[in-house]
Amino acid sequence: MELRAGDARAVILPEAGAAFARLDHCGRALLVPVPDGADPNSGFHGSFLMAPWTNRLDGGRIAVAGVTHHMPVNRPAENTAIHGFLREMAWDVLEAGAAHLVMRCAFDRAPFTGTARLEARLAADHLSLSIGLTNGGAVPTPMGFGWHPYFMRPSGTSLTVATRTVFGRDTRNLPIAPRPCAGLRGNEAVPDGLDAHFAGWDGKAQIDWPDGRRLTLDATGAWAGNLQVFAPHQGGALAVEPVSHAPDAANRMDAAAHGAMHVLDPGQTLAGSLTLSWSG
Repeated sequence: MELRAGDARAVILPEAGAAFARLDHCGRALLVPVPDGADPNSGFHGSFLMAPWTNRLDGGRIAVAGVTHHMPVNRPAENTAIHGFLREMAWDVLEAGAAHLVMRCAFDRAPFTGTARLEARLAADHLSLSIGLTNGGAVPTPMGFGWHPYFMRPSGTSLTVATRTVFGRDTRNLPIAPRPCAGLRGNEAVPDGLDAHFAGWDGKAQIDWPDGRRLTLDATGAWAGNLQVFAPHQGGALAVEPVSHAPDAANRMDAAAHGAMHVLDPGQTLAGSLTLSWSG
């Protein structure tokens, strides 16, 4: 489905996890476009939602009401379950207009039962996203969500974020050794191969492209506080991912101390919003 507002254009795929295939301004890509025929949820392109958890679960493990569940391991080399499963599901369109779209996804995969609702609104100079994740089950359940965009990263791209903590990674890309960190400075190019989780994030990020364009991200609610940054080698992409909890927070006390999963009571909703603004 295509949204248009002024010189801005977005292409969203409800049938493919509510992924974004494109986000353009004045005919220039902000997100790396998804190639024709490619999987929008696999590859360094577009954007996808992560829910009902984000990033990795070690061995796919998550305990709910004293019972340990094992989610399917979809990263076998690491023995992790990564990025949730709502990106694999078709979403229903509840409302659609020239510049706005409201989608809903119902899910029931133990221990996760509930609904997700995503609203996208496009303006000439910004995109707004709002998400709500509701526990439809009978017991309190830890849940979380994130957004995984791949922005364009030409040589010389810089990123500015303010944080309090950064994690190291073990050989399976699971979080270890949290340490103080003030974030990333925008006067330096994003390091090729960067893959780090930040906590104590203030919900704001700024990308400056070498052609003078600028993109700012403002996150609120559960979408603010934790941030994953990934710059794949030779990928020409930059993932700046607002997330509601730290990787493997369900299994690691040191990770949960810097961003625990939210335990939702039956009927309770976890909510967040973010705005992407562009100029230049």
